[in-house]
Amino acid sequence: MVSALVVIGLLVAAFVGYNIGGSSTGVAFGPAVGSRIVGKVTAAALFTVFAFWGGWTVGRNVIDTMSDGIVPASQFTPAASVGVLFFAGAALLLSNLYGVPASTSMTAVGAIVGLGLATDTLRESLMFTIVSAWIVAPLAAFLVGVVVGRYLYPYLDARIAFTRIEDSLVQFDRSGAVPRPRLNENASPRDVVGAVLVVVIACYMGFSAGASNAANAVAPLVGNGAVTIEQGVLLAVATIGLGGFTIARRTLATVGDGITDLPILAALVVSIVGATIITVLSQLGIPASLAVSTTCCIIGLGWGRASRAVTLAEVAATAADTEAATDLGQELTTGALAGPEAEQTTPEGPTVGTLASGESAQQVEQAAEEPPEVPPIGEEKLDELTAESLFDPAATSRIVILWVLSPTLSAVGSYLLFLLVL
Repeated sequence: MVSALVVIGLLVAAFVGYNIGGSSTGVAFGPAVGSRIVGKVTAAALFTVFAFWGGWTVGRNVIDTMSDGIVPASQFTPAASVGVLFFAGAALLLSNLYGVPASTSMTAVGAIVGLGLATDTLRESLMFTIVSAWIVAPLAAFLVGVVVGRYLYPYLDARIAFTRIEDSLVQFDRSGAVPRPRLNENASPRDVVGAVLVVVIACYMGFSAGASNAANAVAPLVGNGAVTIEQGVLLAVATIGLGGFTIARRTLATVGDGITDLPILAALVVSIVGATIITVLSQLGIPASLAVSTTCCIIGLGWGRASRAVTLAEVAATAADTEAATDLGQELTTGALAGPEAEQTTPEGPTVGTLASGESAQQVEQAAEEPPEVPPIGEEKLDELTAESLFDPAATSRIVILWVLSPTLSAVGSYLLFLLVL
């Protein structure tokens, strides 16, 4: 007979998965929905399918780590499992209420660490590896962003134009007895390639999210034997998908329509980098945050783009002058991705927000023109590269604070619960 605690554990796991779906769907499919390539329902369906694929394959390694690696599986009694999942779910709910994509893996690991500290069963060597990955992964994403932004992004931006399709890309011919799908007659080959690229990368993000996040919802239940790994993945993905079809609509609207300073091209670059890093770590069985890696890549991409205003020799010479170095550091902001307000040599691609609101009519004409010449490094104007700020400082501070606060609160609350109550 199934005990009441196991039933409660299943319900709390479903709650955690539901919140994961609400957070991760918007991160993965925000650009695709914002550019009207797919609708919110289609985005949720595609995200669910690819999250299941990621959880069923690579995600097994992360489940193994979190169910019998950080602490022994024997520590996940029904009561302990409910406690761990409760703190993970509460921290995620807090992040969703504030509209911030949560660091799901860090929050769930924090709750397990609290259990390990309270029972003196924490495996420090593995935790050292995990924490090291939490430091290295964002730094790697930042450095890749810097290199791409400084040396590749301007050339990609000059040759890749994402135009807005007024109607949906795929339409149905209803002239016959059976509706037949067909491409929008007004869509150019460039439009089709760009749209397919956006959707493919969004699906890749969904795969990566499933690989890293399925364990966060069900690892304690797998550890105590309440469910098998296969059953755990099915439960996790089912509830993640439910969150994608319901509360993720708000996240999709925020990411798709509200992020007006992040061009589609930049969104695709950071999606590829972030998803690749997390997929590799998941293959190694290390739980890590997709949101943290992608955000660090955005910062690096913008900084690298802005750094094209100066050569490495000029940077080295300026470094000797403390006051000049400070001024230069303040000017080299991530606003380089936002595009200048003044007339510019290299036109920036449309942003997610402008694509959603239909304010990029001139992009079709720009796409047909010859790609503009990209100025060499050191010859671009700094005021054009940093015309606007990519991040709202207040919003960025809130995101960083919640990323640190969520796993910390989860670990402290879990530790106190298991030390004093259970």
